Amino acid sequence: MDEDWDDDSTSHSNNNFGVISEGGKKFSAGRGFKPVQSNDDDWGSGYKSAFVEDSGLGNDEYDDRSRGFGGGERRGRGGRGGRGGRGILKELLRGYNRDRDENGDDGGRRGGRGGRGGRGGRGGGRGGTSNGNSYDNKAENGDAPKKPAEHYIPVERTTEEELFTTGITTGVNFMKMQDTEVNVSGENVPKPISSFESSGLRQHLVNNVKKSGYTKPTPIQRYSIPIIMNGRDLMGCAQTGSGKTAAFLLPIINSLMSSQEPPIVEEGTAQPSVVIVSPTRELTIQIYEQAKKFSHNSIVKVVEAYGGTSTNYQRNRVLAGCHILVATPGRLNDFVNKRCVSFAAVKFFVLDEADRMLDMGFLPNVEQMLGHDTMTPTGERQTLMFSATFPEEIQHLAGKFLHNYIFIAVGIVGSASTDVEQSFIQVSKFDKRSKLLDILFADREARTLVFVETKRNADFLAAFLSENDIKTTSIHGDRLQKEREQALWEFKRGLCPVMVATGVAARGLDIQGVQHVVNFDLPNSVDEYVHRIGRTGRVGNSGKATSFFDPTHDAMQAGQFSKIMKQAGQKVPEWLSSGHFDVGGGGRSNFGGRDIRGDDFGKAQSLNVQEEAEEEWE
Repeated sequence: MDEDWDDDSTSHSNNNFGVISEGGKKFSAGRGFKPVQSNDDDWGSGYKSAFVEDSGLGNDEYDDRSRGFGGGERRGRGGRGGRGGRGILKELLRGYNRDRDENGDDGGRRGGRGGRGGRGGRGGGRGGTSNGNSYDNKAENGDAPKKPAEHYIPVERTTEEELFTTGITTGVNFMKMQDTEVNVSGENVPKPISSFESSGLRQHLVNNVKKSGYTKPTPIQRYSIPIIMNGRDLMGCAQTGSGKTAAFLLPIINSLMSSQEPPIVEEGTAQPSVVIVSPTRELTIQIYEQAKKFSHNSIVKVVEAYGGTSTNYQRNRVLAGCHILVATPGRLNDFVNKRCVSFAAVKFFVLDEADRMLDMGFLPNVEQMLGHDTMTPTGERQTLMFSATFPEEIQHLAGKFLHNYIFIAVGIVGSASTDVEQSFIQVSKFDKRSKLLDILFADREARTLVFVETKRNADFLAAFLSENDIKTTSIHGDRLQKEREQALWEFKRGLCPVMVATGVAARGLDIQGVQHVVNFDLPNSVDEYVHRIGRTGRVGNSGKATSFFDPTHDAMQAGQFSKIMKQAGQKVPEWLSSGHFDVGGGGRSNFGGRDIRGDDFGKAQSLNVQEEAEEEWE
């Protein structure tokens, strides 16, 4: 499995409008859709549209295969069946495929078979195919269809000014973070630092840190920087927005600056000193930009590699030499298998969002990388893992890859930031859109991130908001990579103050100025809720999170949501905590805020833990 986001095909809301492409008001560079008044065109007696069978797009009839038009309903020799419906309208939502390849560009599945004829009538025609390759079709020779070549080359928009001004700087509540409790376990733990100046980091690096707007290290940085500088493996667990990326980048870049060694390329194979792996393309780009910022005007060369972009372009950049390679699992494994990249010179191997990397279907990729015959052995490289949550079963899995590691837990692991004002609104799925409009109209300038559970609903909702004069874009796994980057760029710069996203976009994204997060659809797990609302209220800044609670769908998690609010010192609505819902909210938290090893700190674990079935992201 690679980094592509995978949405469930079932929408949580019933959108009562039809959609046609290439018309109406735009959202995100021309990808807008124009709502139509109805979708029950007169196809003749006994015929129905191949798109949907009534005007409600949220109904069960609408799935990832279009229906053929039904046959006639006359007696005797029935009317000829209608033509098969088109496959998924690629121009509508690009197939809604369950694309799991690293390119993210497979077409949708074939259209459904034509409708059956009327009484005595012949059946309808066979459904057509969508443009692009079918996920589950085979070529005529039985082989999988060849994927189209990728030609997209990412735009390097970052000037030196943007490099140091677009990141999130510390907020008014930053000093309160310094009082957060930190639990550290392991052998011979180095003392934490108190400032960047006294950390032992090179002055050039400290200057870049200050230029970035950081004045004092966060708790995770105070403890992580000396641990990594002392050559130790690390498992770091801290709340969203706590500065985990800088916690591992700063000591790594410091080591590379100190060594002054040029990047290694031998016999057409790049040998990076540092490999950083993250689960999504957007997070990979973000880490890459942070590394470029901290290493600015130094010998350190940083390159990124991720799917959905020109393979040749990224391969040429990698083969030009790099110290730090930031990559998604799919593209990295592809480069390694094609001998474009070797792990022979790896000194640091980093897993960001490690809980997902080890639990959400990426474990085989991680095992393949760390077990590769060119990989520097455990104990001879530093392995670093960071996440906002570290459940115990994930710690067991991670222990196989770490040597004499130190465990850090900052604050109440798995809890929400106290800088985020949480609120819940009880609303039915039919009233969600009007309620969202009320919220957005109340503060049209607020940069707002709206989360939904399906890719389909992301585009439908973005189109709906655009039609109501709210500048909106959307981001999800079915959008082309250039569209995803464009959408994020427009949102970051305020060109579209509202972005509708599927839940996986929550992972790690660090966007300046996000004032409000709205859970249009609540996620199916509480830790995902924490990741989502953690897109605001970062590094001491304040933020607001509003969640739509549909009792028919969300009642089972009411107790857990109440618990998260209480942990963050928030007032819980009486209806949410009243016990009217059948929930399983009690019991011990499974976020993993303690070291599972007990007193046996020094031995890497290799336990036979049964892997859970892959969780559906959306």
